[in-house]
Amino acid sequence: MIKKTGSAIWGGGLKDGRGTISTKSGALDAVPYGFGARFEGQPGTNPEELIGAAHAACYAMFLSALMGDADIVPDKIEASSVISLDPETDGSPTVVKAALTVRIEAKGDSDKIQSLAEQAKEGCPISKLLNCEKTLDVTVG
Repeated sequence: MIKKTGSAIWGGGLKDGRGTISTKSGALDAVPYGFGARFEGQPGTNPEELIGAAHAACYAMFLSALMGDADIVPDKIEASSVISLDPETDGSPTVVKAALTVRIEAKGDSDKIQSLAEQAKEGCPISKLLNCEKTLDVTVG
């Protein structure tokens, strides 16, 4: 089993507190986060932004694998994932949507690539982790 580690340190109350996020690899090392960045649009990172980055990266890798299995080698897959957090679903903040936007540059049957893109939306490990609506907007060209 593959295991990866992320960690967070938090101090203070919800609105006036501050925290840092780190990863074992060092890709993130004590990156600050807080209430303002998460709920008020202030500069800084937040869990949803990090989930969006993880989702986009996972999706692109998984789609590349599916395309490779179909003998289609992508020149480029550009993916982004917008994670929507509803602050008041059932009385507490809840992730309600992950909206993938993907641009694929590849030689091959466009319909087949579209089909593989849809498969990847549901099949990538981070998509499987997310318990929310997942949408996909794909451009092949």
